[in-house]
Amino acid sequence: MNQIILSADSTCDLSKELTERYHVHTFPYHVRLGEQEYTDNVDITAADIFENYRKTKTLPKTAAINVSEFSDFFEGFVSQGYDVIHINLSSGISTSFHNAETAAQQFQNVFVVDSKNLSSASGLLVIEAAKMIEQGLPAIEIYSRLEKLTSHAHASFILDTLEYMRAGGRCSAVVALGANLLNLKPCIEVDNTTGKMSVGKKYRGPLSKVLVKYVEDELARYDNIDTEKIFITHSVISPELVDIVREKIKQTMHFDHIYETDASCTISSHCGPATLGILFLTK
Repeated sequence: MNQIILSADSTCDLSKELTERYHVHTFPYHVRLGEQEYTDNVDITAADIFENYRKTKTLPKTAAINVSEFSDFFEGFVSQGYDVIHINLSSGISTSFHNAETAAQQFQNVFVVDSKNLSSASGLLVIEAAKMIEQGLPAIEIYSRLEKLTSHAHASFILDTLEYMRAGGRCSAVVALGANLLNLKPCIEVDNTTGKMSVGKKYRGPLSKVLVKYVEDELARYDNIDTEKIFITHSVISPELVDIVREKIKQTMHFDHIYETDASCTISSHCGPATLGILFLTK
């Protein structure tokens, strides 16, 4: 049986510590600012993007990884005799999954999983895949289990502002203005059966209070949460707000591990600064 390489695109939002611990090979998206092209979270950060937007009022262009790039990436492992499990950003959000799937068809032992999700909800699947690899399961069995597990990964996040959604053409200026005037903080939810996003509950008030209520609501939605781990993932937010969320999680439910991670540039550029979500699995 071949050894298995575990890979994911950069939007899985796992920290360096976690990618090293679980031996994850990450493939970054492209980020273009003006005439300059960067590599997501390699030579550009979310803070850089937000600073550029403050100065120029322009957002970067993010580009999916193309078929040729995926082919070269997979070939590098397959040529050494490895099987590959690759977990990708949702097909409902990006064409990247279809590009990865097309590239994988050139090989017999590359398995591409549509996470039907984003950010560290995809990262949750990556960690589960790593554990299956450690157990010695074959690649085809891991792929089959991950396909079923996607509907158990839950992602949502609170937007502090709709300005970046408006600038990116994802909501109208009127909606953004109305939300700002009413001090609304919408909750964006990912449908883990389609991988598409929608607006959930709209909270009102200062972010510190909204985040507390958001955590209460999300952890109360499910009666079968897997309490082994939960992620707090954010885009350039104050440490004090992260601490508030962490303490609220601890007060509400015991998790063996509470991981804090930064959202990738690809994710952050669409949602804006001070966005925060909690992401977890259900049994």
